Amino acid sequence: MALGARLELRQGQGLVITPQLQQAIKLLQLSNLELEAYVEGELERNPLLARDETDHEPDREEAPRESDDFSTDQIPDGGAEPHMDITHDQASPGEIATGDSEAQHAGGAIDWSKAGSGGGGFEDGDDFEGRLTKEKTLGEHLHDQLSVARLSPAELAVATVLIDSVDEGGYLRCDLPDAAERLGCGLPMVESVLKTLQGFEPTGVFARDVRECLLLQLQELDRCDPAMMALLDNLELLAKRDMTALRKACGVDDEDLRDMVAELRALTPRPGAAFGGEPSQPVAPDVSVREGQAGLWHVELNTDTLPKLLVDQRYHARVSGAARTDQEKVFVADCMASANWLVKSLDQRAKTILKVASEIVRQQDGFLAYGVEHLRPLNLKTVADAIGMHESTVSRVTSNKYMATPRGMFELKFFFTSSIASSSGGEAHSAESVRHKIKQLIDAERTDSDVHSDDAIVDILKETGVDIARRTVAKYREAMRIPSSVERRRMLKETA
Repeated sequence: MALGARLELRQGQGLVITPQLQQAIKLLQLSNLELEAYVEGELERNPLLARDETDHEPDREEAPRESDDFSTDQIPDGGAEPHMDITHDQASPGEIATGDSEAQHAGGAIDWSKAGSGGGGFEDGDDFEGRLTKEKTLGEHLHDQLSVARLSPAELAVATVLIDSVDEGGYLRCDLPDAAERLGCGLPMVESVLKTLQGFEPTGVFARDVRECLLLQLQELDRCDPAMMALLDNLELLAKRDMTALRKACGVDDEDLRDMVAELRALTPRPGAAFGGEPSQPVAPDVSVREGQAGLWHVELNTDTLPKLLVDQRYHARVSGAARTDQEKVFVADCMASANWLVKSLDQRAKTILKVASEIVRQQDGFLAYGVEHLRPLNLKTVADAIGMHESTVSRVTSNKYMATPRGMFELKFFFTSSIASSSGGEAHSAESVRHKIKQLIDAERTDSDVHSDDAIVDILKETGVDIARRTVAKYREAMRIPSSVERRRMLKETA
């Protein structure tokens, strides 16, 4: 077979990710603090960019909508006025997408619906080595353990709030009754979640004071004897070095007291200090939600976190007219194109965040109204399909973006929970609501004849429209630390 050189012409289709689109996608996933740093760098690099220091109302055709109002059965039309609603039954799929038409102004639109279909991650390559060498923070370490904890969606929501309330030393800086009231759940649930979190590494984390921190570590060492507990109850005497009073309180001699004090000194009063820390910075919400009249929820962008940039047209006209060489003309043209694209990208970023946040609020209005136990099953695909975007785009929008609600501030990813199918083919059930039903059935058991086996619970749930497997019931029951039906019968007989 002869070898030779030849020319071939082939035709094909492919998605080309331009540098400008890469920049727009990168902006989409930045937090407001990271975005501010990025914009500062662009202001220093590009002489045609300037901050908009004026305090005027932007033109509605060019600026992102700053609020959406809707209730459970209402969703805004992108082509309508910001405060005009249409009913969900009358809306078409395009209208349910909250109005892409507004974003398609000539030359200024970015097609987010296909931006993620070619695979993500290319915009992260510059910082790949930095992420590998970055020291893990305490919060990241706790979230890693939370991802494998067997908790319900509602319990995961509570756990996320508690983790965010842990300081650098590992102590919980959160009032449990206030957290329960804010999340709309019972105090026993919060206390149960806290007990689970206190089993995380490092030992002693989630303690509310020094005594509890040391107690958690002693419990792991199986050293909680009466004398040691008495010592923990009198730490103020230890701080004063009043050994006589300590010996009397603990009921031990000098040698035993010295050994007990040595054991305490070997413990870690600040378990979180072993992890890398970052300078604490206040989290500013990207979106705020407030309750209006007639069950409406008002969703608004936080304009304080949005960079306000403009292209200095006068300076561009002056320097472009003074350009003499081709190199100077190319530089001015590149700066002008880059400035225009950045302004349009920031505008589209704001619109996309508002669109995704509005759909999340529409889906999770039950949580806002009634609390954490009313979180609905939600995933990225549901939101992406509703607003006509790609899942990867929604994923980028929900990363490092925060929403201020009447129940507190939450990351947008907080609102995504798993689901369980309905046996009647209707709307799926939240995993948390199913767990709650299982717990109610078991709590109602009064005698050994009332005890339900896992199979019996499956049958009862199917009668209420929940399609669930026996092994799932067993998994949920074990996650709630509820013993088997055999053990529950024995416990009821013993207490009878």
